[in-house]
Amino acid sequence: MRIGTGRWGRRAAAPGGADAGRRRWMEHCSAWLLAGAAGLAMPLRAAAAERVILVVGDSLSAEYGLRRGSGWVALLEQRLAAQKIAARVVNASISGDTTAGGRARLAALLQQHRPTHVILELGGNDALRGLPLATTEANLRAMAQAAKAAGARVLVAGMQVPPNYGRKYADDFAALFATVARAEGAALLPFLLKGVADGPAADRLFQADRIHPAEQAHPIILDNVWAVLKPMLG
Repeated sequence: MRIGTGRWGRRAAAPGGADAGRRRWMEHCSAWLLAGAAGLAMPLRAAAAERVILVVGDSLSAEYGLRRGSGWVALLEQRLAAQKIAARVVNASISGDTTAGGRARLAALLQQHRPTHVILELGGNDALRGLPLATTEANLRAMAQAAKAAGARVLVAGMQVPPNYGRKYADDFAALFATVARAEGAALLPFLLKGVADGPAADRLFQADRIHPAEQAHPIILDNVWAVLKPMLG
């Protein structure tokens, strides 16, 4: 249909001439389009503002031996809500998991949850099983690379082993987390259990197995994570 004929032609014949009619019609269309765009922008902005924090960890993050809702990941959700930070936390931690297990399931987690931030809390079980440090490092690097490729920012949570593992092994194990973070441009928490395993109250901050932190230790763990994570949330 040509403007100036039929129905629109009758509108164009109104006082002011055909040009005035066309201008009124174009102004009407522009206003309608702008209103529609504004309406669409609101939910898009809201969606863009929400952060999705994916935690891929082991028993230290999976609330092993704890009341549900008392572990540091659950406490992180509470802190985000209290500080009115728009973020959703997905806890994909599995007790006993290794870096190989996390690497194997990460792709599906990234596709399902589309995280903006990924916290890698794995490696402790690798040490307990005596797995080669080079394998642990390679798995963590591959996970960091996959998360970055999916558009997420990465936080590597470091771990340490007791002195009975030997000084060299303990030093090399602790250092590999920093190596991964530096190589992949990730944020680093050097020691997840700082103030828990190396503090004066360590005896009462662990469960009876002397491996898993007790409930009262998890606010300390959260503070350790928060110090690194909060600046990443922008």
